[in-house]
Amino acid sequence: MKAMILAAGLGTRLRPLTDDRPKALVQIAGHTLLEITLRRLASFGIRDVIINVHHFADQVVDFLKNNSNFGLRIEISREEVLLDTGGGLKKAAWFFLQNGAEPFVLHNVDVVSTIDLARMVQFHRDHQVLATLAVQKRETSRQLLFDSQHLLCGRQAGRDQPHEIVRACEPTEALAFSGVHVISPRLVERITEDGAFSIITSYLRLAAEAERILAFPADSYYWRDLGKPENVAQATDDVKHGIFPL
Repeated sequence: MKAMILAAGLGTRLRPLTDDRPKALVQIAGHTLLEITLRRLASFGIRDVIINVHHFADQVVDFLKNNSNFGLRIEISREEVLLDTGGGLKKAAWFFLQNGAEPFVLHNVDVVSTIDLARMVQFHRDHQVLATLAVQKRETSRQLLFDSQHLLCGRQAGRDQPHEIVRACEPTEALAFSGVHVISPRLVERITEDGAFSIITSYLRLAAEAERILAFPADSYYWRDLGKPENVAQATDDVKHGIFPL
């Protein structure tokens, strides 16, 4: 099984931690976010990984070389211009189209969790959907909307913004996306957007075309977004107190 780690972002919200390094090399309890993500993927049997890079890209390449790629087969997708999540995946599409019908994991480097990826992959396979998104019931300014069958049908881009409904779905449930996806390779062939764009844009268009994008409930797992220095500090404290095991 294969995976992609999204690690190209500037890490602007993480400053000053990212003034001299990419967000992938910010540390929690002495371990970089990239190492934590790679070891989690490996623990679920994933051996082939592609990582997109941009900000301090050579630091990421050197870090992987100095650690023998953590025993994994790793490809690097360099982005001269940031392509966002959707554009980054589209640029790396070749990596997954070699894999036949096997689903792959797409994982943000700046989130940590105990989400059971094996269970999530099996959930994806059992439902035979285009993509499965780990979601939670938590407060956030941006929510995805799902119908009673837990299929994506819209979003709310801000707390004061109206619902954007892409296909009929009453009632709707608003859930927060966690930055962890399981995707069927067929999706990369269906991406028609160009340049820099969010993968959520593609998901919403495909949902409007009757493709099935499914929610995977992840409320029972530890999860933390590490987009801000205070969140990194909290995750470090969580490791110290055994709340998040490394």
